[in-house]
Amino acid sequence: MTDSTTASAPKPSSSVKLVLLGEAAVGKSSLVLRFVNNDFQPNKEPTIGAAFLTQKCQLPSRTIKFEIWDTAGQERFASLAPMYYRNAQSALVVYDITKPSSLVKAKHWVAELQRQASPGIVIALVGNKLDLCDDDSPEDDAQDGENVDGHEEEAVRKVSTAEAKAYADEESLLFYETSAKTGHNVSEVFTAIANAIPETSLKGPRGGAGGGTQAAISGGGGQDSSRVNLNARGDAGAKEGCAC
Repeated sequence: MTDSTTASAPKPSSSVKLVLLGEAAVGKSSLVLRFVNNDFQPNKEPTIGAAFLTQKCQLPSRTIKFEIWDTAGQERFASLAPMYYRNAQSALVVYDITKPSSLVKAKHWVAELQRQASPGIVIALVGNKLDLCDDDSPEDDAQDGENVDGHEEEAVRKVSTAEAKAYADEESLLFYETSAKTGHNVSEVFTAIANAIPETSLKGPRGGAGGGTQAAISGGGGQDSSRVNLNARGDAGAKEGCAC
């Protein structure tokens, strides 16, 4: 009887604020959509301002509820970023492995987080769009060839795994290469972040801190969604299952 009661007792739950940063079109929203809904939309509209979603990740000893701020990558929204990473316990800094300039931008965001975000924030460097690369060669294969779809140039890896991992190791970042399209390594990234957050920084579910709106995820249909109400509750439409 006691054993049965113990086994069915709910695990402690903690809320973790997570922010996604990175250049436009690297796949931040697609990573979130894959993690939260296990879905992929090939022609996703750019995020306006930021989007807010939640998802639970089940660890052996506790449940982590991620409060996810998916920020817009366009330069005109860069000044809003501190509003979203303030008090964040974790961050995904995303780049596109077929676009070297996106890694440069990712390094900029890492430096800013290290300077201005909460001390001890867990940062994961994520190289997305792994599905566009046939192998791990940096840029040699078929670079001058033609593709019937006209997308050959996009499909060549331009950022080597070794280069990005060396940087991540130097800055003490978690590092993963992912594909939002296939789902490769997506849940692994969030699980790694959940495991890396110090126990001392974990709190119970928060009443309103980190809350927000889900409306901006689709681009707002022409509305100025960059003005996110930080006091609004964003849990109503969030998926409660775990994608980990």
